[in-house]
Amino acid sequence: MDSIDRKILTALQADGTISIAELADRVGLSQTPCWKRIQRLEQQGVILGRVALVAPEKIGLGLTVFVEVQIPDHSVHWLDRFARAIALMPEVMEFYRMAGDVDYLLRVVVADMADYDRFYKKLIEEFQLKNVTSRFAMERIKSTTAYRVPETAA
Repeated sequence: MDSIDRKILTALQADGTISIAELADRVGLSQTPCWKRIQRLEQQGVILGRVALVAPEKIGLGLTVFVEVQIPDHSVHWLDRFARAIALMPEVMEFYRMAGDVDYLLRVVVADMADYDRFYKKLIEEFQLKNVTSRFAMERIKSTTAYRVPETAA
């Protein structure tokens, strides 16, 4: 990955709707080589997709909850079943397996407290969990989907 690829990634993260002509101009290429680089970055799995970012509160999803989960069983079968079930829950926006005293961290986005209560009951009904801790976000201070593209990317 060279400096032009990094410029392309930075520009596309800022505005995925930018035209190829404008992007090519920004990074110092003609349109065809710029488009070929984008296609290569997609094929390599560097660019995962292009999406519209939605303000959750504008569509009635005003509550963000960070849910810490400790599980009682660390067998591969249990972990696979848990991961598959959580991945199917549309309220879960992010799902991480953690190191330390918490096994999983979920970022859950719902309409309100009653909606979260429904989610929570569904979660504990489906799985025997050791501990569930919910932390409610009061204010989103920073939220970004754009990664800083390092000079020496892996």
